[in-house]
Amino acid sequence: MSSLPALHVGGSRMQPGFLLAASILATVLGIALLEDGVCRAPDGKNGSPGVPGRDGRPGQKGDVGEPGRAALSSSIKGPKGDAGEPGSPGPPGMRGPPGLPGPQGMPGVPGPPGQKGQAGNALEHPRPAFSASRLAPPRAGTTVVFDRIITNEENSYSPQTGKFTCRIPGLYYFSFQVVSSGDLCLSIAKNGQGLVSFCDHNSRGILQVNSGSSVLSLAVGDHVSLTTNPAQGSSIYSGSEADSVFSGFLVSPETA
Repeated sequence: MSSLPALHVGGSRMQPGFLLAASILATVLGIALLEDGVCRAPDGKNGSPGVPGRDGRPGQKGDVGEPGRAALSSSIKGPKGDAGEPGSPGPPGMRGPPGLPGPQGMPGVPGPPGQKGQAGNALEHPRPAFSASRLAPPRAGTTVVFDRIITNEENSYSPQTGKFTCRIPGLYYFSFQVVSSGDLCLSIAKNGQGLVSFCDHNSRGILQVNSGSSVLSLAVGDHVSLTTNPAQGSSIYSGSEADSVFSGFLVSPETA
């Protein structure tokens, strides 16, 4: 067996045994590095950390997550949320009790004058009025009958009974002038009850006039007459020298 020639590396001479050992070591290392048919080199040492990179672009909005589980304890409250939108108005509440009256205000400015009304026609409204004198001698009883009609509008006075009967309610004026030759007391009576009385004492037996008047408020159906009081005197003259007169008329009709 011939000897292998010696190799010269870097100007130094290497022995054949060294070369053989190096070849075997390289073979073993090559087999160990083969994995799944891929030739990999051994891992090197970790390098130094690199400089941090720039922030990436914002990602897309994610899907809405599932509702969370209910809290185990209702005593735990989270932070107060933002105010919600105003709700629709509710129904009106019940009316409260009235308040106390306020102080009286100042008088207002007078308004403009109204339109002039239409002229009334007095002829359209009945106006009862009568006047009657006495010719016949006195009759028995207390009512003085004036039997001669002078005026009798609306035929409200009766010369048979000596009574005026009201058909239009309102205020009426009544008067009398009665000639006497002795003591005389007369009363204007409403429905048979004397309201005002007038007396004249005549001891000399001469003719003199007893007069009186009054305004009465009458309703429909009331009657008015002139009455005497025999206990105090009822000497009414009957003759042609002087007349006794009883009169009355409506002053103001009752308004509705």
